[in-house]
Amino acid sequence: MKSILVTAGLAALCLLLPTILVTRWVGAAGTRLEESSSAAAGTGGPAVAVASAADEGYCSTDLRKILRRVLTSCGLAPKTEAGGAAPSGGGELRGCMPVEAKSVATVSGEDFNALFLPMKDRGGILEFDKDSADLDAEDLALVDKLFADQRGASYFFVVSRASPEGSVTHNRELSRKRAESVMAHLRETFKDPDLDKEVGLLWLGEEFAQLDPSFCEWRRSGAADSCKPAELNRSAFIAWIDCKL
Repeated sequence: MKSILVTAGLAALCLLLPTILVTRWVGAAGTRLEESSSAAAGTGGPAVAVASAADEGYCSTDLRKILRRVLTSCGLAPKTEAGGAAPSGGGELRGCMPVEAKSVATVSGEDFNALFLPMKDRGGILEFDKDSADLDAEDLALVDKLFADQRGASYFFVVSRASPEGSVTHNRELSRKRAESVMAHLRETFKDPDLDKEVGLLWLGEEFAQLDPSFCEWRRSGAADSCKPAELNRSAFIAWIDCKL
């Protein structure tokens, strides 16, 4: 009799064990699903790796190509005259001049500007006084607001220009000074140790990629009720670019 009871008990346990295991597996799977859903919704659960730079909808193949060329050709890593790395904050000449810009862009000025139009919400235009590279209070406020709004982006572009008044040589130098003014302010204000890895300078003088009236709708430091071509191009275009390369 005893052996019959033992046999019956073992048989019952064998029948019950699969049910117990399945129940545990289903419960564990439900927990993992809940954790995944919470992480995706940002409401808790395990941390999920996030890219250091977003990949916004405006990151076209052409824009990525130009971005790579600017990063490698226009010097996000500053150089000394001897060719070595310069210490951060040294105020050294960085960036690309107009002739170099044409080879970097490899597109027409009109097409070059069109690549940046979708960045309206991430960019702004600093409008300088005629023949000046000085940043006024309105310029500084716009630079500070846009640079502080990084949102995980990796690269901050400063693309400066000059309107056609004056000689080509003078306007090249003027647009360079405008880009360098922005960089000097960023160094002084933000004390960012990664600044030389983040900020790309491109100065275009009057020779390449003059801005058209489409950019009048951007945030600008100039008079809101006036957007003449000369005013728009005495400028530096600034924006964080959220493209993954």
